[in-house]
Amino acid sequence: MQSPATILLRTLKWTASVMLALVIAAVLFFALFGWNWLRAPLEKKVFEQTGRVLLIKGDLDVALGWPWPRVQARQVSFANPAWAAQAHMLTADEVAFSIHLPQLLAQRLKISDLHLVKPLVFLQRHADGRKTWLLDQNQQNDNARIDIDRLTLDQGVIGYDDTADKTSIRAELSTVSASAGSQSDSGVNFVAKGKFKGLPLVAKGLGDSVLALLDENTPYGLTIDTTVGQTRIQAEGHVTSLMKFSAIDMQLALSGDNLNQLFILTGIALPATRDYVAQGHLVRKGNTLRYDAFSGRVGTSDLVGWWQVKTGGKRPLLTADLVSNQLTLEDLGPVIGARPGKLQAATKAVEQTGPAGAVTPQSKRVMPDLPFKFANWDSVDAEVKFSAQSMRKASYMPLEALSTHLSLKDSVLTLDPLQFGVAGGQINAVIMLDGRKNPIQAKAQLQLKRLALAKLLPADQKGKASSSQIGGQIKLAGSGNSVGSMLAHADGTVGLLVSGGEISQMTMEKAGLHLWEIFRLTLTGDKQIKLRCAVANFDVKAGNMHANTLLLDTEVTTLLGSGNIDLAQEKLDLTLNQKTKNTSPLALRSPIHISGNFAKPIIRVDPTRMAARALGALALGVINPLLALIPLVDAGPGQDSDCVQWLQGKK
Repeated sequence: MQSPATILLRTLKWTASVMLALVIAAVLFFALFGWNWLRAPLEKKVFEQTGRVLLIKGDLDVALGWPWPRVQARQVSFANPAWAAQAHMLTADEVAFSIHLPQLLAQRLKISDLHLVKPLVFLQRHADGRKTWLLDQNQQNDNARIDIDRLTLDQGVIGYDDTADKTSIRAELSTVSASAGSQSDSGVNFVAKGKFKGLPLVAKGLGDSVLALLDENTPYGLTIDTTVGQTRIQAEGHVTSLMKFSAIDMQLALSGDNLNQLFILTGIALPATRDYVAQGHLVRKGNTLRYDAFSGRVGTSDLVGWWQVKTGGKRPLLTADLVSNQLTLEDLGPVIGARPGKLQAATKAVEQTGPAGAVTPQSKRVMPDLPFKFANWDSVDAEVKFSAQSMRKASYMPLEALSTHLSLKDSVLTLDPLQFGVAGGQINAVIMLDGRKNPIQAKAQLQLKRLALAKLLPADQKGKASSSQIGGQIKLAGSGNSVGSMLAHADGTVGLLVSGGEISQMTMEKAGLHLWEIFRLTLTGDKQIKLRCAVANFDVKAGNMHANTLLLDTEVTTLLGSGNIDLAQEKLDLTLNQKTKNTSPLALRSPIHISGNFAKPIIRVDPTRMAARALGALALGVINPLLALIPLVDAGPGQDSDCVQWLQGKK
């Protein structure tokens, strides 16, 4: 009787012989008949799983290996779902890839080193969310896709359409072989055209031969020059994992008409600007994307610094530190919604101002009226520092420096502090815009300190108030989606004080219509007289500024005013009355009316009052020539004003 050991040994030998015979039979089968017999079962299985037709018209070969056998098929096509615009998602002269056999046995498909020869690839996203590259029956299961680690392309065309996103792109690819003696691999040239989110797109570039789609360890070399709308992007460097962009190290140049156009590309709200260029180093590590050591310009203003975006929170966090060595004031216009050249156009407008209460034409308005795109503010939180070391001089606003800290959190934008160097003094402001509501709720507080009046006057008037200084405080709150509409609905107070210095006597005599003094100064020449103070104190309600106090007090004349300023219509309706401190033998004494609009104020005297005084003088002159002077004499009260009490509104 045989022992158990003998029986076991005989069984193992028999099993090994059977296995060897099966392997030999399989090798002989594939040697004689090849792998093409597998095409029909494979095509049937794909159709059952996806509902889409796979055709392999050429040879099918398999190079056995563990755990990555390699599959090669020629003349391959794979259909798109019936709803797609293109019949096929893929056609290629040759498809080759390695497949992970253990994953396949577990009914999971994982492939690597996919190589396509002359492929035509068309991908489409339907408006309802269906995607042609998802392989479930309804193309909606994001897990029903093939994960591809690395991809190489030998010529071909790739197309992508997304009607809901207004995107349609066609890219042509061609293989570039490495030159003789070169240590580098071959690469892929690409040229793309189409539309991206409704904007025209043109791109060209060169990439490495192997596209590392999911590889988290291998940087992919890329050079690209792309124009989307008016934005141009030029980059050269490396990207790791083209599907996830897990790491980036590139030199990046940006240029365009307006920074806020980058929202379409980045999904991050940026301010409106004039045309810009920038060049710097773009690096991504983990969840932080940083544009470092960049330099460029916005409009005619230089700009240097850094910015970075950190993801992973409720929304991306943008932090930046930006510096301009020389800032042009006009370059700030788009940031606050000012139209280019609006002030110049308004001042040149020739239409006449209508009657009181009439609408001021848009052509004569100067307030910024372009609405803020606050609907995008919830796309990002931000902490930004900005400073301008010096300012190019502007005739209408002698700014000397600027610094601010901008904070945007939960759609609430705050500038605190916002500091301007102006006319030898300073304006300190805190501004808050609450974009959680429509319209925007706005608050502003400004303090004016020691602004030199002479620097604020036109060039031909600078010598007429040599050492006077302006101070004051403005507190306003309003609602609106532009600066103009916020002011049109503003409530608050405005208080300004000019103290000290001197002013042209000729200016004040003309204000008082003192004909004799005007005649005398014309002969002897103008001179400076003491300016005691000037006070403006307004209450603001629903965009209407009501003058509680308007006062200008000098050695010779006091001007007292009243009236209103309509911020909504940018209209002026003020009246100044003169009180002469010294007797003037020849004066017409008429109120001065200031009307018109912000772009073109109109200063007039009261012709009725002047005519009445002139007629009175003429009537008395008929009786006695000396009596004609009586209506023209201005005796004056001869009193100084208490400037502090006027400022406080106690007078």
